[in-house]
Amino acid sequence: MARPTPEAPALPLDTILAGDCVAAMDALPEASVDLIFADPPYNLQLRGDLHRPDNSKVDAVDDHWDQFDTFAAYDRFTRDWLRAARRVLKPNGAIWVIGSYHNVFRVGAAIQDAGFWVLNDVVWRKTNPMPNFRGKRLTNAHETLIWASKSEKSKYTFNYEAMKALNEGVQMRSDWTFPICTGHERLKNERGEKAHPTQKPEGLLHRVLLSTTNPGDVVLDPFFGTGTTGAVAKMLGRHFIGIEREDDYRALATQRIADVRPYEKAALEVTTSKRAEPRVPFGQLVERGMLRPGEELLSGNGRFRAKVRADGTLVGKDHKGSIHQVGAACEGAPSCNGWTYWHFKREGKRVPIDALRQQIRDEMAGKRLS
Repeated sequence: MARPTPEAPALPLDTILAGDCVAAMDALPEASVDLIFADPPYNLQLRGDLHRPDNSKVDAVDDHWDQFDTFAAYDRFTRDWLRAARRVLKPNGAIWVIGSYHNVFRVGAAIQDAGFWVLNDVVWRKTNPMPNFRGKRLTNAHETLIWASKSEKSKYTFNYEAMKALNEGVQMRSDWTFPICTGHERLKNERGEKAHPTQKPEGLLHRVLLSTTNPGDVVLDPFFGTGTTGAVAKMLGRHFIGIEREDDYRALATQRIADVRPYEKAALEVTTSKRAEPRVPFGQLVERGMLRPGEELLSGNGRFRAKVRADGTLVGKDHKGSIHQVGAACEGAPSCNGWTYWHFKREGKRVPIDALRQQIRDEMAGKRLS
């Protein structure tokens, strides 16, 4: 008698896990998350305190979690967490890693060495960067995000049309402009000080998650901090798993996410391309009686006619075949989009057959949402 297969551990959705990120990821099921957003320690290599010209101290990143003895130690840490991250990522998943000039080049090489396939590097240009107080370097006004799929062949998510719509109809570029986290969005501790030195703006995570995940996807953040990834994921109808070893950050993140109100389900739908919509064969219009065998179709320019056949093909004066083949033959063109080329008449008006296809797609979408 065969032994029962042991059940895989349950995925701790919408939970903040305590402890080391590598150990926590190693305890998760393999190939279980859709996207990883990682904001690892930057290893800033600060040497002493930093002061403004008026001699006031700058609240810089000098926490123990950002300190490594050597570059070699930082590289080992990077390789370890990337290995663990790769194991839990689904085959068609992707990863985003953000960093500064202190670490992003080392991390980028490690990402490629680990087998990920780099898709883009994105420059986050800060509209209100911290100035260079010593006046010995350029103001560091940007950070870099690396977006990579699990492998070269991964069918990763990219909501291209949604990003184009977000950018007023223009293709989204790889340079993004956002202010650093300030004002009401900046979390404070009980002493009124900023709770986390590198808290990321929610707008940045909104763009990342909207562009590369879908509602219901699972987003893992192994360096959760005060929970920006979790807060935005909850707003957008995505699940999150956070990993954070610092007690104070976990407490702040827990309260922050509890206060988040998710957007309505209908508001989470985004613009998609025609290719992403469900395929509807022309024959389905005939089967459903939306067009009848023998009904005449007209080309958009009115020059050509063809009749619908029972098997979903067309027959014209000199041509027969699919809506695309007959349209192309009529025009003497190498190809033709028959859906927009052919029209039918209703109440004396010409209507593209694509309107019937969209009617079926709308019905299918209604079933998916119900």
